[in-house]
Amino acid sequence: MARRRERLTQPNVVKADGRGARWRGSLNADIIIANAPDPVFVSDLEGKILRANDAVSQLLGFRQDEVLEQSLSRFISPEETREFTVALREVVERGVMRNVVLNPRSASGETIPASLNASALRDPEGKAIGAIGILRDMRELDKARAYAESLIKNAPDPVFVSDLEGKILQANDAVSQLLGFRQDEVLEQSLSRFISAAETREFMAALREVVERGVTRNARLNPRSASGQVIPTTLNASALRNPDGKVIGAVGILRDMRELDKARAYAESLIKNAPDPVFVSDLEGKILQANDAVSQLLGFRQDEVLEQSLSRFISPEETREFTAALREVVERGVTRNARLNPRSASGEVIPTTLNASALRDHEGKVIGAIGILRDMRAYEQVVRDLEKSKTELQEKILDLEKFEEVVVGRELKMIALEKELERLRNKSKG
Repeated sequence: MARRRERLTQPNVVKADGRGARWRGSLNADIIIANAPDPVFVSDLEGKILRANDAVSQLLGFRQDEVLEQSLSRFISPEETREFTVALREVVERGVMRNVVLNPRSASGETIPASLNASALRDPEGKAIGAIGILRDMRELDKARAYAESLIKNAPDPVFVSDLEGKILQANDAVSQLLGFRQDEVLEQSLSRFISAAETREFMAALREVVERGVTRNARLNPRSASGQVIPTTLNASALRNPDGKVIGAVGILRDMRELDKARAYAESLIKNAPDPVFVSDLEGKILQANDAVSQLLGFRQDEVLEQSLSRFISPEETREFTAALREVVERGVTRNARLNPRSASGEVIPTTLNASALRDHEGKVIGAIGILRDMRAYEQVVRDLEKSKTELQEKILDLEKFEEVVVGRELKMIALEKELERLRNKSKG
């Protein structure tokens, strides 16, 4: 055994590991093993531990002398020993790296979940003489997994986990409540059982994008419930990764859109039947929806208004004013009033006031604006009439003042004459 250990510590003893990486010259196996951050051990073909680094002792709580020369079967169950032996045989025969799950017992008796990465240990002639095993403590990962499973189970929204082929591996109770299927009727089923062929392709495209680009993807799905009802939903799909960061599936969150669709239909009905001209625009000012009152106001058909920018109907200055109002609506969530003078189909400039408020998606994000126009022509005509009446009234007041001045002057003269007559009469008597 001492001879074997001596051979293992010399340079170039380990020619390659399971990945084909070569250790040369001054790269010493002992140094690499001793300084590895993960627990690393070397075993012979019978599973006897020939070498182990300090991280193994820290993981298991045994001293080095309690680990070396021991069989792995001292630390793992008979079943896991057989699994390790099979993995070792596969590593030797096929030269591949093999991963297995082990649950070694620590010095305190604790069972420690760990993953084992086993690769071949070879002599200078390339013959497999044992294995290099790298353990990974899975306790924190298992806690994280249990926490994630708890989150999925207790999530208020329907949440499921699928593999890369769209097979459902996990689903919470909210999925069953949404679709009306029992858990056992959902698990291990393909999503294609619940959605149409077209939507299955859409989901697979979303899944492909999640895998390739690592992004979260939204899609629209209409799964069929147990009663045959088609349920409108939105799907938010994000990547499910293994401990090495490789995407192995997707986590999907469904949102029941029935109430939102009802609300949207109700809102569209309100817009359509509103007496005032109402339109919906995106954040760039493009008109997405407009009711008949808009057409009546401007004299344009619906198809001449929809998908058009507001700048087609208002001046550049007013376009800037609308953009500023839109910005204020987005940033502060407030309703904003502005003055607009759109041009009608006949070229008439129509004075209006605009009341703009935020249009939000189902997550509360501002995605545009709802604008209500008020035709100010009648109001401005009333204002003009009042101004005219005011002018006429002022002119009449001036006339009255002049008349009053003439009348008062005449009366004063009459009083003066009467006084003069009285004086003359008094003088003639005297």
